[in-house]
Amino acid sequence: MSENPAGVAPDPRELQIQNAKAYLLQAGSSGVSLYEHLAALLSRILSERPPNALDVLEQLSTELHWSRLNKGLDSLRTLRDDPPTYLKAESQRALFFRGAGDGEEIEGDGEMTDSPLPNLFDLAHLLQQGGVSLGRDEIVRIALALKRLIDNHPIQYCRFWGKILGITGSYLVAEVQFREGEDEETEEGAEEEEKAAEQEEEDEDKEEAEDLPPQSTYRPPPLVPREDNGTGANKYVYFVCTEVGSEWVRLPPVTPAQITAARKIKRLFTGNLDAPVITYPPFPGTEANLLRAQIGRISAGTHVSPLGYYQFGEEEGEEEEEGAARDTYEENPEFEGIPVTELVDSLSTWVHHVQHILPQGRCVWLNTAVKSEQEVEEEEGEEEEKEEEEEPEPEVGPPLLTPLSEDAEINNTPPWTASLSSHLIPQYALAVLRSNLWPGAYTIASSKKFENIYIGWGVKYSPEVYSPPAPPPPQSEYPSGPEISEGLDPTVEEEQALKAAQEEAAAAAEEAEEEEEEEEEEDDD
Repeated sequence: MSENPAGVAPDPRELQIQNAKAYLLQAGSSGVSLYEHLAALLSRILSERPPNALDVLEQLSTELHWSRLNKGLDSLRTLRDDPPTYLKAESQRALFFRGAGDGEEIEGDGEMTDSPLPNLFDLAHLLQQGGVSLGRDEIVRIALALKRLIDNHPIQYCRFWGKILGITGSYLVAEVQFREGEDEETEEGAEEEEKAAEQEEEDEDKEEAEDLPPQSTYRPPPLVPREDNGTGANKYVYFVCTEVGSEWVRLPPVTPAQITAARKIKRLFTGNLDAPVITYPPFPGTEANLLRAQIGRISAGTHVSPLGYYQFGEEEGEEEEEGAARDTYEENPEFEGIPVTELVDSLSTWVHHVQHILPQGRCVWLNTAVKSEQEVEEEEGEEEEKEEEEEPEPEVGPPLLTPLSEDAEINNTPPWTASLSSHLIPQYALAVLRSNLWPGAYTIASSKKFENIYIGWGVKYSPEVYSPPAPPPPQSEYPSGPEISEGLDPTVEEEQALKAAQEEAAAAAEEAEEEEEEEEEEDDD
């Protein structure tokens, strides 16, 4: 519709059209205007193109009108967004449906085949008697989530490790071991490390080939390599999820640098694996790496078992003679059990069955001073003699199956607290062992059965108030001395006096030369 110029009366027909459109745009009782209803009705007729549009016009109009009125009639209030409870139920709905292959697990007389799925209902009953419980409903959902994890991965061993609390979300942790030769990510990780090492060598060769200015001769300390999968701190693989029903996420292997940095900081988890870890000293990785480091530290310090439940195999005796550290054990079939009262009265009846993590960040110490063949050849080609470096002393920690009575105290506070689950009926009570070093770590045991679990914030106890360490003092760049110190500029008089002295010295040298030449000529004559 064209605009009317100033001073010109509008066309009566245009006014009638505007008034009619304004009338049709008036909203009715349902909140929809007749104009919008007719537009939607015509759009449906043009899209469906019924054979007798005029005959079904009234029916289509009624269906369209009732579809608007019936929206949201199943609730007292109109639901604008799905509530969190509904979204949580939708994510957990798939856990309660049996898969296509679930029926194949039953054989013959209805017996189930061997499965790595742990019996969480037995675990929940044992924990509840010891005063530690996640609730019956959550245990059922966790068991279903672990079943989904086992169905999607070639897992040989699975255990519910515990729950680490966070600010906006918590982590459910599953400890697993893959079947031999079926861990695909191990091969991929090894290939990536080889490619990274090759790329670093190529970059170093390029830098040597180019004509670069002099560079610093400082070399950082050698990087301590991580332990291989299935050994040391990387013996187990850990999967986490922030909510039952969500996808399980595999945590990366832990490195010695991450464990060393995690010992120097204190930080609560946020529930986001990709969140940056902004601390001092800086942590090399994201929250997923920090979570994996804390899981390794908690496992090494709090996973304990009754004395005699595990034993070393026959092969371990030969390794001990050769000086190698024991890193494997097996379940003792002749274990007769320890009375609960003895488990509570003496910490000598408990032992650590997870390897201790050394200050280096590894369970097995590695001598980083050992140089490769290439480095030895480079040093032999150098003419300058270097002083021999002292060999570092190997780090030694407590061996496997060390009694808890040898653990160090924390400011006159025992590292463990043992008690009975019930003092009213002690003959049927359980032994509850609680860690004071890692609050949230529990071990609950009967005479022949025990379980380890952790439910806490993933922060180690400190008797003192934590404060970030001060930065180190700046390193001096060079020694101060007269050879490199800047002197004062001489004055004009000093420069003239120096020039005159130099001229006199030159003249005296010329006279001396002339006298020597005359004396030589006289001698010749």
